[in-house]
Amino acid sequence: MLSLGRSARRVTATLVPQTWLRSARNGAASTAAGLSASRYDVIVIGGGHAGTEAAAAAARLGAQTLLLTQKIDTIGQMSCNPSFGGIGKGHLVREVDALDGLCARICDQSGVHYKVLNKRKGPAVWGLRAQIDRKLYKENMQKEILQTPCLTVCEASVEDLLLTEPEAGHPGKCCVSGVILGDGRRVHAGSVILTTGTFLRGMILIGLEMHPAGRMGDQSSIGLAQTLEKLGFTMGRLKTGTPPRLLKNSIDFSVMAKQLPDNPPVPFSFLNEAVWIKPEHQLLCYQTHTNPTVEQLIRDNLHLNNHIRETTRGPRYCPSLESKVLRFPNRVHQLWLEPEGLDSSVIYPQGMSMTLPSEIQEKLITHIRGLEKAKIVQPGYGVQYDFLDPRQLTASLESRLVQRLFFAGQINGTTGYEEAAAQGIIAGINAGLRVKGKPPFIVSRTEGYIGVLIDDLTTLGTTEPYRMFTSRVEFRMSLRPDNADSRLTFRGYTEAGCVSEERYDRASRMNATLEEGIEALKAIEFSCTKWAQLIPEATISTQRSSLLSALDVLQYQEVNMETLARIFPEPLKKFAEWRQLAQRLKIEVIYKQPVSLQRADIEEVRQDEALQLPEDLDYFAINASLSQEVREKLDSHRPQTIGAVRRIPGITPAAVVNLLRFVKVNRQRAVGIK
Repeated sequence: MLSLGRSARRVTATLVPQTWLRSARNGAASTAAGLSASRYDVIVIGGGHAGTEAAAAAARLGAQTLLLTQKIDTIGQMSCNPSFGGIGKGHLVREVDALDGLCARICDQSGVHYKVLNKRKGPAVWGLRAQIDRKLYKENMQKEILQTPCLTVCEASVEDLLLTEPEAGHPGKCCVSGVILGDGRRVHAGSVILTTGTFLRGMILIGLEMHPAGRMGDQSSIGLAQTLEKLGFTMGRLKTGTPPRLLKNSIDFSVMAKQLPDNPPVPFSFLNEAVWIKPEHQLLCYQTHTNPTVEQLIRDNLHLNNHIRETTRGPRYCPSLESKVLRFPNRVHQLWLEPEGLDSSVIYPQGMSMTLPSEIQEKLITHIRGLEKAKIVQPGYGVQYDFLDPRQLTASLESRLVQRLFFAGQINGTTGYEEAAAQGIIAGINAGLRVKGKPPFIVSRTEGYIGVLIDDLTTLGTTEPYRMFTSRVEFRMSLRPDNADSRLTFRGYTEAGCVSEERYDRASRMNATLEEGIEALKAIEFSCTKWAQLIPEATISTQRSSLLSALDVLQYQEVNMETLARIFPEPLKKFAEWRQLAQRLKIEVIYKQPVSLQRADIEEVRQDEALQLPEDLDYFAINASLSQEVREKLDSHRPQTIGAVRRIPGITPAAVVNLLRFVKVNRQRAVGIK
């Protein structure tokens, strides 16, 4: 048994004097000395959004899973903004839900303000979003995790990894076989998942002050970062930030613009017809703006800000207020005042992330309309942390360097709860499948936003915190929020075993009824003149001589299933009464033709993705017409498929063809030898 021993150093995270273990198998609590086993199928390190999804997914596969976290009380904690979803991000939440993940259902139980963004554009790019009650989300997530069969949760720090000799037939110089806890105990496992978030050598910065921490109040992890470096992983450094929290009753909301929630709210989960809160009980958000005085105050104090002066890359699409002033001078910037919960006295000012000294932050907010008398509950701060170059991972999120070691979440260079949850569920599924000796579960770019996210990371890597956007996705019209269950639930059920019977049955019923509804609409046909008489509010041209079906008419903006059901109650009423189905029928009709035209492009990409490259291919030694620069890029990125090769910047079409020719010839030779 190999171990990267470090007798001279320990993880800076402190073990609680009396560490508690909670096991979902017996519902009891006992001291950590009473760990129910010294071996598990899967160990997950970290109880954040990636860790909870990973642990629950592995457990759903039937793998005996251990979730290790420094504090059980922080499971489900929303460290930054009190919201879930958004443009692009809402797609990820829907896809996690389609694979029977947790975050969508917990959001439906914990939201206080639900709104679908981007409604002025087509349904393919609508962004489901919700303001979340922090306290409720944490309570509901902990309840879910602590009641999950096959999942044990233990409060402990991890000091090191246990390593053994590598398995034949898989890339990697060694194989992980478990972990060493902070108190020296060894726990063995078939797979290990690292979801350490911003805790790897995390450092908090406020003004010129710096101290080690992964987030306010929690210690950073030094030992694991050193272990990864010692193993030869390429690491980088990223930064992020969070705004000051404001006291609700010190804010003048009357001078701000109200942001109203949707009525009725749209649930995240396919299992829910409605969310937990009544529409009229939802909370409001408010909008205000910066001004030239605020900008000047920031400029005058930049010399007091270590975080902004650092060369470490921060989030491009959610920058600090200081970064916005530097990058976009002489502009007014929007700020959103968001509630942190139904009974919370704290307001989260979205768009006001800053790391200036606390006294400057207090002065700055008084120059913003509505915040003239506002009080700061907690100052804004920055976090700098280590991350792993994700190009060292396969599409299953398993490390190429250390077998059976998986990575998910911010450790892979992403930002956001949704990106973390999406990686977590894939890592959890694949860690469980690896233990069972089954092939990995891969979501391709043609199948989901999750596939785009992971392919971008593992093929291209990242030099700044990666955030999901609809613009990153080639096949947006096919990969919509409404059809995530059709795309992923059936695969999750049959190939991975991570989907429950209840969810599978519901998705099957939805698909069958959807097809039935389409056939019913096709069966109703009239002339254009007749349709114009039946639905005068629709702009139906009477010049066409051909018959129109109800399916064709449903494409008109003024027509929905309720409109058609009023005219033809007998065949269509049942489809209109199921709200989710009625909306999906409308969306299916809108995208019927564009999706049909897109199928050829999707098939071409799928063929490229099917052309797997050998994992141990030595790009410097192969006899192919490739330049030294191309060989270096291929060796650095280690693409798994020809499709991934095409997406590497600087790889020419000629290089792709030459590599493809080499792979095909070698494959034919191998077949001939056999």
